[in-house]
Amino acid sequence: MFAYIVRRLLFVPPTLFVIILINFAVVQVLPGGPVEQMISQITGEAVDATARVSGNVGGETASDSGSAGGTSSGAVESKYRGAQGLPPEFIKDLEKQFGLDKPAHERFFLMLGNYLTFDFGDSYFKDASVVELVVSKMPVSISLGLWTTLLVYLISIPLGVAKAVRDGTKFDVWTSGVIIVGTAIPGFLFAILLIVLFSGGRYFDWFPLRGLVSENFDELTTLQQIADYFWHLTLPIISMVIGGFAGLAMLTKNSFMEEINKQYVVTARSKGVTEKRVLYGHVFRNAMLIVIAGFPSAFIGILFTGALITEIIFSLDGLGLLGFEAALNRDYPVMFATLYFFTLMGLVLGIIGDVMYHVIDPRIDFESREA
Repeated sequence: MFAYIVRRLLFVPPTLFVIILINFAVVQVLPGGPVEQMISQITGEAVDATARVSGNVGGETASDSGSAGGTSSGAVESKYRGAQGLPPEFIKDLEKQFGLDKPAHERFFLMLGNYLTFDFGDSYFKDASVVELVVSKMPVSISLGLWTTLLVYLISIPLGVAKAVRDGTKFDVWTSGVIIVGTAIPGFLFAILLIVLFSGGRYFDWFPLRGLVSENFDELTTLQQIADYFWHLTLPIISMVIGGFAGLAMLTKNSFMEEINKQYVVTARSKGVTEKRVLYGHVFRNAMLIVIAGFPSAFIGILFTGALITEIIFSLDGLGLLGFEAALNRDYPVMFATLYFFTLMGLVLGIIGDVMYHVIDPRIDFESREA
């Protein structure tokens, strides 16, 4: 098993390289880069302000060189949309500021070299380093992902086992109806419904609408802080759990049904083994393999995909929202760093999932399978 883990770890760097390379190449052809984003921010201000930002290049402002909306005498046709009328030296300063004055391949390998030393640079549009931003947003996303995954598994596994044992009964039928509804309705609709019902939207004002903690959080006692923390998380977690437990519950049921019908279960029952021991001493370990195998992808999905819309709806400033805003604003250092972080965590959790396979059932030997 050790050799298998080592081989999997050796595949992590090339996998990261390929994923980042593909995304870097895609970004190069997308319109609206950071230079255009900055231009769009400053063109709404007085034109002479842009000249001051550029160090008053050429000793004159744009307002001195022509009428508003005209072209500066020193300006030339620019490859950036909205840059007409701006001094070319100013555009070059922007390119240098964002590191876009170098060829694409040089910027790519420079970024990789920095990543090897965990130097993710600074945000283009926020006065903070990428590491500071990620660390500051991490508690929100981890809170959502951790508690949601825990509750999803605590609900889905017992429910799936109960449905398998009571297959075809009224309990199985009505719980299947609930699961179908949970699968069919997107989680963000549940989130909106919860806000309307319980967060002052129309009926009750029982829970806060936004944020992870209250503004006076530091003034509260320890018990009050814990209560305040879970008070803010209640509605976001409920909205994510409703949409997340359905698929896992059915997966657990189907896994148990498949194992229950196998010959070793019939043999155990014929030997007089109790039903409880058959289910939890024999069937459970084998049936849980496929459920555990899906844990890494489930956690990643909840943490970085399902939490994204939830963070937006409940104004929770987490990693998902950070990466989404970075992609919209073309904040490349933040965008590539969050991509790097998400991919690395996904690869590591995949290895952990395989290790858990072996821990639960030592008979599974990945090394012999590869051989």
